[in-house]
Amino acid sequence: MTNTHRAEHQITVQAPAQTVFGLIADVDAWPGVFPPTVHVEVLERTASGERIRIWATANDSVKTWTSRRVLDPEGLRVSFRQEVSQPPVAAMGGEWIVEQLPDSGTLVRLLHDFRAVDDDPEGVEWITRAIDRNSDAELGALKRAAEGAAGSAADALALQFDDVVEVAGDPAEVYDFLYDAGRWDERLPHVTRVGLEESTPGLQLLEMDTLTPNGAVHTTKSVRVCFPSTTIVYKQLRTPALMTVHNGRWQIEKSPSGCTVTSTHTVVLNPEAIVPVLGEGATVEDARTFVRDALGRNSTATMHLAKEHAERSVRER
Repeated sequence: MTNTHRAEHQITVQAPAQTVFGLIADVDAWPGVFPPTVHVEVLERTASGERIRIWATANDSVKTWTSRRVLDPEGLRVSFRQEVSQPPVAAMGGEWIVEQLPDSGTLVRLLHDFRAVDDDPEGVEWITRAIDRNSDAELGALKRAAEGAAGSAADALALQFDDVVEVAGDPAEVYDFLYDAGRWDERLPHVTRVGLEESTPGLQLLEMDTLTPNGAVHTTKSVRVCFPSTTIVYKQLRTPALMTVHNGRWQIEKSPSGCTVTSTHTVVLNPEAIVPVLGEGATVEDARTFVRDALGRNSTATMHLAKEHAERSVRER
């Protein structure tokens, strides 16, 4: 019989238990809170639970699985159980337990139980390492988010914005241009180097060097989840210094003239990097403007080149 292995991780958070529980319960917000989570889709939702599909990093790879979660707001607990796991995981479940402490702090315990495929020792070691790494990252991020959840200062560090381009061409051509990021160093002037891995169809690891207007080079590493021929969502694992979180989405929707392409960026700024990057006297508002302009400029340039590609294909038919 396959052995069941167990793990527990915990952290103390200086925030109300309800605040902490709210962050755990709001799975839609996980990509912006928890570093390992790339994308979440809610497949079913009821008053007491939900069925979700998650894409997340595990060690140095990207995995996706389907889970059921049961939410207990009164008991401050969220239990989870994978319905469909990916090797080397044969089965996995667990629970988030939130406990209010007498000193107004909150204890968070994250429990896991799992079985490895064929009880393989290497699989057990891989899963244990992934659970340890991800649990530590998630609990640390939960603490930072909960302790900084209130106030205008936290709100000022977060921004989300869209850029939109209309294309008189085939949506599939636009998608193919955005999907084929391995050629971006040939196609995009602001990209000088690119490396793309796709061991599982639709799951990409993208590393690239990007030029800024002042000639500096930023190296970024992203996970991309691709849904032909409509959507690519991504999360930067390695962000420029000004950002602690950068998630994005390319959305392609049919229109009477062809399609509408929307680039969405969701960012959390790093306040400690503002002065070192932008200079003495720089403010959070300066950083917001700088990041908005830089990201919007690059994504809009990419969409316009995708537009040229799609519209040229129409002319050449």
